[in-house]
Amino acid sequence: SSGNPKFTKCRSPELETFSCHWTDGANHSLQSPGSVQMFYIRRDIQEWKECPDYVSAGENSCYFNSSYTSVWTPYCIKLTSNGGIVDHKCFSVEDIVQPDPPVGLNWTLLNISLTEIHADILVKWEPPPNTDVKMGWIILEYELHYKELNETQWKMMDPLMVTSVPMYSLRLDKEYEVRVRTRQRNTEKYGKFSEVLLITFPQMSPSACEEDFQFPWFLIIIFGILGLAVTLFLLIFSKQQ
Repeated sequence: SSGNPKFTKCRSPELETFSCHWTDGANHSLQSPGSVQMFYIRRDIQEWKECPDYVSAGENSCYFNSSYTSVWTPYCIKLTSNGGIVDHKCFSVEDIVQPDPPVGLNWTLLNISLTEIHADILVKWEPPPNTDVKMGWIILEYELHYKELNETQWKMMDPLMVTSVPMYSLRLDKEYEVRVRTRQRNTEKYGKFSEVLLITFPQMSPSACEEDFQFPWFLIIIFGILGLAVTLFLLIFSKQQ
């Protein structure tokens, strides 16, 4: 019935562990401790076993550490109440991967336009700390979203296989927000977004502008001398004719 507990989500952050969660259930008879139990079966075990850890992933959950996690091996799970099955589902761990958010977002300035209107920057981040990307156990794909500070609609870049990306022609008089999320390559479900990175460009002082964008007088002088020399050469050549 609709009042029974139901599975809400099973998720693996890094292909090495996973957890499953379920609803409370509206029936008061199900609220007593131990009245709801979760069991699982694996193709290589062929025997129903009870959840190994009801605590680590929070209330109404079951956590499977690396000892109980096998990839490319189908699992089936079921919820029971007073001996009766109230919900069940089947999956493989590689199909429920949703990585933790990327961390350490930061940015560096690459270039300021001569007009002092636009800037190019490089945004960098680190993979989720619990994912073993260096050994290639999991291959991640990243998606960067950005917007001006006062906008409500996020813009999205194409998926990336690297942990840095340049952003071009940002206005110096605007502030921007950037966030990144990731997913296992060749899957559909992204994990949660990283913390939002605020990008604010410092106002350039007049002295800094003068120092960075000095008028190229020496080029004017050189071209002037060259022009004068060409003119004199043409005058002398025409007189000789």
